[in-house]
Amino acid sequence: MSNSYETVFIANPVLSAPQMKEAVDKFKGVITDMGGEIVYEEDWGLRKLAYPIQKKSTGFYYLVEFKGEGNIIGKLETEYRRDERIMRFLTMKMDKFAVEYANKKRSMKSEPKKED
Repeated sequence: MSNSYETVFIANPVLSAPQMKEAVDKFKGVITDMGGEIVYEEDWGLRKLAYPIQKKSTGFYYLVEFKGEGNIIGKLETEYRRDERIMRFLTMKMDKFAVEYANKKRSMKSEPKKED
């Protein structure tokens, strides 16, 4: 049985759009190559950091939700650590409530806003 996970990483703000896309594709590839299934992804764009990391005050944030076996996490996080483009990352196992919440949040985003 596969688990649900959510991973967010912060990439160096000096990356160009193609470099950022390449980084995203690389990490999504790690997940799918190990039998994981990407459920959802969201580019949060360039954001200000709460505190400087590697003397940078901003970073590109990217979220990926996926399903897979636990062995994917070790490999994914090793790849994050090896990649100099990645400043920080966090991967969480989502329980059924987190999965429901994420699905609800997404469905609210996709619904058109009702006007009075």
